[in-house]
Amino acid sequence: MDETLAEFIKRTILKIPMTEMMTVLKAWDFLSEKQLQTVNFRQRKESLVHDLVLLCEEKRASVHDAALLDIICEDIDLFDMEQFKSSFVKILRRALRNVTVSFRDAEENSVWIRIAWGTQYRKPNQYKPVYVVYYSQTPYVFTSSCQLKSNIPLLGQALTVASNHHKIVKMDLRSRYLDSLKAIVFKQYNRNFETHNTTVPLQERTLELDIHMDSRIIHENRIEKERVQRVTQETFGDYPQPRLEFAQYKLETKFKSDFNGDILAERKEPLRCLIKFSSPHLLEALKALAPAGIADAPLSPLLTCIPNKGMNYFKIRDK
Repeated sequence: MDETLAEFIKRTILKIPMTEMMTVLKAWDFLSEKQLQTVNFRQRKESLVHDLVLLCEEKRASVHDAALLDIICEDIDLFDMEQFKSSFVKILRRALRNVTVSFRDAEENSVWIRIAWGTQYRKPNQYKPVYVVYYSQTPYVFTSSCQLKSNIPLLGQALTVASNHHKIVKMDLRSRYLDSLKAIVFKQYNRNFETHNTTVPLQERTLELDIHMDSRIIHENRIEKERVQRVTQETFGDYPQPRLEFAQYKLETKFKSDFNGDILAERKEPLRCLIKFSSPHLLEALKALAPAGIADAPLSPLLTCIPNKGMNYFKIRDK
């Protein structure tokens, strides 16, 4: 397969949204199921396309094969980014005349949107813009904080209509690190962040023990440390965690007492409190608690469920 044909196949595959990639490739029926299973579809799109083109070269794709792929791509309902941009701007300006919107296309079928809000009587404030990152054909949008809270419903409406989704649900997940938010939302953190060697058995890892300690204590310590390491690895995995700075828990509970006439037990309103865990790298800090001997293993599910639930704001009420 020559370079011209390889480039054509590359450009054709790049046009396919990640959410439609497997569907299109199976419809093409050029690469076998076994070949597709060797490809990591969770990696960045550029890397994925590179791997797919290599497979096409190995199988010696012809011009006819490439043309068939192009026809299939034309048949499916591909997302039109230009139509999205046009519709998004029209919806905003229909409701608010003084607004400035700028776009920048990015990798993985995403677009960065910069919005400077104004009012009916004031020009847009260019010093306090809102930044939005939208991934095409998904219901996920990442936004920076918005100074004008009254404009948030308008922003949500514009995104929902322009993206052709029925609704975009707000997630209780915040961080300053977009890659970490994206990894949690798309369930990619066990791949995108993986850098550690996971093939080393637990019993082969070094355990810091005092050589002058009683051998029976050393044995018990070793077994317990191996148990803690195993439980920690099962809970968090053996890879770096997505980066979040805090987790917040709002608790609402009623006081329970066996004594009659207790003032708190008679209180109708629930007791409310706010608990906040903060750290420059919260999930890594939580991961280190049990191995450091600061907490028992396993940790509470309320702490370990953050990546799986995709949230770091929790409201806990009595059942």
